[in-house]
Amino acid sequence: MADGDALLDGLDPTQHEAVTSVDNPLAIIAGAGSGKTRVLTRRIAHRVAIGSIDPQRTMAVTFTRKAASELRSRLRQLGMRDGVTTGTFHSLAYAQLHERWAERGVRPPELLDRKFAVIARLLGRRADTSTILDTMSELEWIVARNISFDAYPFEADRVGRRAPIPVAELLQVAQRYAEEKRRQRAIDFDDLLSLAIRDLETDADYAAAVRWRHRHVFVDEFQDVNPLQFRLLAAWTGTDPDLCVVGDPNQAIYGWNGADSWYLRRFERHFPEGAVVKLGHNYRSTPEIIAAAHAVLPKPDREAALPETFRASGPEPEILEIRTSDDEAAAIARAVRDHAAPGQPWSHQAVLVRTNAQAALIATALERARVPSRVRGRAALTDQAEIKPLLKMLRGSPTPLASLLPDLRSEINVGDDELSPAEADRQRNREVLLQLASDHAASYTTATGSDFAQWLMNSARNDGIDSANDAVDVMTFHAAKGLEWNVVHLAGIESGYVPIAQANGPAALSEERRLLHVAITRARDKVLITWAARRTFGERNSSRKRSPYLDHIDASASDERPPKPTAANTDRAKSHLKNMRDKLDESTPDSPLYHDLVEWRRTTAREQGVPAYIVFNNKTLAAIAAHHPASVDELLEVPGIGPAKADRYGTELLEMIKQR
Repeated sequence: MADGDALLDGLDPTQHEAVTSVDNPLAIIAGAGSGKTRVLTRRIAHRVAIGSIDPQRTMAVTFTRKAASELRSRLRQLGMRDGVTTGTFHSLAYAQLHERWAERGVRPPELLDRKFAVIARLLGRRADTSTILDTMSELEWIVARNISFDAYPFEADRVGRRAPIPVAELLQVAQRYAEEKRRQRAIDFDDLLSLAIRDLETDADYAAAVRWRHRHVFVDEFQDVNPLQFRLLAAWTGTDPDLCVVGDPNQAIYGWNGADSWYLRRFERHFPEGAVVKLGHNYRSTPEIIAAAHAVLPKPDREAALPETFRASGPEPEILEIRTSDDEAAAIARAVRDHAAPGQPWSHQAVLVRTNAQAALIATALERARVPSRVRGRAALTDQAEIKPLLKMLRGSPTPLASLLPDLRSEINVGDDELSPAEADRQRNREVLLQLASDHAASYTTATGSDFAQWLMNSARNDGIDSANDAVDVMTFHAAKGLEWNVVHLAGIESGYVPIAQANGPAALSEERRLLHVAITRARDKVLITWAARRTFGERNSSRKRSPYLDHIDASASDERPPKPTAANTDRAKSHLKNMRDKLDESTPDSPLYHDLVEWRRTTAREQGVPAYIVFNNKTLAAIAAHHPASVDELLEVPGIGPAKADRYGTELLEMIKQR
């Protein structure tokens, strides 16, 4: 075990503060490339070295098995071979439950491994695969948000969430699902957390014993915690927590799945005795990449100072419009080859996309260009539930593929009804299958349905090649989180993908911005961005527009691009912002809209029983009156309006503006 002083070697001032701080509870805000895992593991090891914690009573919690394994490996490298308990929320809860059952002589319930089949049976024959999957996801969201079934209709309406089936029917399925689990004496994955919470909250002696054993708790990726996990964390730590959390609000990209970054953003509200330390450097990326990534964040976050970097200046991100999606895929393959310098492995590059469907098409283009690639972080296209029945129709068929296309087309076209985000993703996968089949039939006129199915299965197996092999990574923005490459190609950066078409409301649109921020910050040296003016969906061609977020990156299209992260530029930016605010303070616009807004604020404040300035201050109302925002995205550009207020008041404000 290294001594305490040795563990501080090589840390910058903010990292040193985070590792040695005596504040408790403590939140460490760690932006992309700031050395988050290094700081977390050094803090654990340093506290052990100086005797302030016992490793046998220490628990490190994260969200994936891979991340937990990485924590264990890093701690071993620091000389901590044994002692610290590491795991995910679910694995630690499961271990707690098993020990509890053993102590009480209770036979453990079965862990339900066929949830899909149970939900399908409860929905009845008329339910298709998409409805079953969407219903499962919605039930999991209710649990993650820690809300009762009675409260679900109000909460879903508040956040603009659309149930996959009528709400009354959904709640009935939820009740019958709970009864079915009791009948089978089974639990599912989500029950692990709820049962662990129940044991802690209903048995004070047991809770005290668990808290004694796991006195010191560290949580990684805290921006991804959901309300149920936070409740379990509170049950683990009690009223006198020894707690350190690490996370980055700008990488909060799982709100759609129930995560709530406000536990990190408002850490001191949840833990009044706590403190926050912010890491101030990005050691991964060039100044140009940092500036571009910062520029696409939601307005409240991009008004903050840029992180500092010690990297030398590099090329600006390239933005290239390409005529068609096929041309884009071919251009990316050429660009990957162009950046494959002698002696540089293919694995130093990645192609990142917004959806799984795009990943499959890019991987096919790279295969045709003889560029080794692997699709990571998702199941193969052929393993998707919505694809399997279509492949079954093709597999073993001696009929020419071209003759099967009409049947395939009729199975895939589901109409123009509004789709849920999950169903839209599945429909994109179906369209990719149709597109691949059409291309295959055109290239190989004698191919049968069986030939195409076999080719697709072989391609899918190639997608999953061992990660030790040298290949270009192809993956979604979500899957890329936590990884990095020298060169990153961002494909399909268009409206409809970025932001995704199903992103409704200010919270979802802000998350789309953060998701692009995550994608850009995966790059060390260079970012290449492409978008297609026309894109093929199955056999349809559609005109496309580039993502509006690119206006913040492209200096030729916008003045909003922030300066590169140097100390002098940061000071100038702060001064400029202060001058703008001062000017706004001095003005009281004499416009009908402004006076309407003031009256609306007075009424709203009275109804809520709060001072008027709590709703909005005069500066914000003046900015709204001056700029007349016409969308939620534009509303979020107004100083003083963040995602929470836009979510709460956005609809009313936009309606008032529209009437003027």
